[in-house]
Amino acid sequence: MREISAQQITEVVKRLCIEANCHLPQDMKDRIESCRAQETWGAAKEILDRIVENYNIADGHDRPICQDTGMACVFLKVGQEVHVDGSIADAVNEGVRQGYAEGFLRKSVVRDPLDRVNTKDNTPAMIYYDLVPGDQLEITVAPKGFGSENMSQIKMLKPSDGLQGVKDFILKVVEDAGPNPCPPIVVGVGVGGTFDKAAYLAKKALMRSIDQRNPNPFYASLEEEMLEAVNRLGIGPQGFGGRTTALAVNIEQCPTHIAGLPVAVNINCHVTRHKTEVL
Repeated sequence: MREISAQQITEVVKRLCIEANCHLPQDMKDRIESCRAQETWGAAKEILDRIVENYNIADGHDRPICQDTGMACVFLKVGQEVHVDGSIADAVNEGVRQGYAEGFLRKSVVRDPLDRVNTKDNTPAMIYYDLVPGDQLEITVAPKGFGSENMSQIKMLKPSDGLQGVKDFILKVVEDAGPNPCPPIVVGVGVGGTFDKAAYLAKKALMRSIDQRNPNPFYASLEEEMLEAVNRLGIGPQGFGGRTTALAVNIEQCPTHIAGLPVAVNINCHVTRHKTEVL
């Protein structure tokens, strides 16, 4: 059994909150610049240039890429041979509290969805646990802005809707979103499971590098097909038209009931932020 201190978790989460908010992952930068090189529409090219300029400034000055520094989504892969000397949830939330204070990041969490009183420290984090073999603890912090989160949808399709129903729903969600989620977007899709599991899969899909396709060849092909279909919509960067509505479509799937076909689509903006560290 390997011992990991709660303080270690707090320190890592604090650092990742700041780093994730200030530094866009390299796969995102590379894809944005690649799309910029292929754009032919003047307005789209200008918007993508501004996006590149923005994340370069954020990199150079350790400043947030976006004013919406998000709700802290924290994904934990906890090795079964790991013992933490305290509450993991408390350690994570303390890391978020310190990270958002020390990084001068906007605090956007309210204590109750109806009374709307700000917690003033961006806690609690949304924490997702996954028990895995081994003696390591993998921590991924993904600040999720709500301009894009609000554009997400879930639908309980009928099995008879089939593959075409899934494709139609993905396109509908992107069309409904239009310019609101600050495109170019990343589209996370969860297919299968239950109502809540599909939503989790869609969120998890956004954590995958946009250079990495689903290991199942069928779903890898579907990801490429849907990316092309989404970009044919012509919404374009910030809704000004062009070829670059989405940077990637990532799909995760799992078994489901014979009577169901749950599909969730979780939209993320061009600031698709996540940072990982392994203890």
